[in-house]
Amino acid sequence: MDIASLSMAMGTSNVNSDVGIAVLGKNLDTLKQAGDGMLKMMESSVTPNLGQNIDYSA
Repeated sequence: MDIASLSMAMGTSNVNSDVGIAVLGKNLDTLKQAGDGMLKMMESSVTPNLGQNIDYSA
């Protein structure tokens, strides 16, 4: 294999690697946003005063 073709192969490999890393980064951002949204939804569904007072009579 000559140096020119080796250089092209390595360049292609670096580009593929960079694209893969960029896609994974975007996916991580999307998952973080989905997790934040789910956390907000779970926090809003909880009744904050539930269980603080007990009504009792004998």
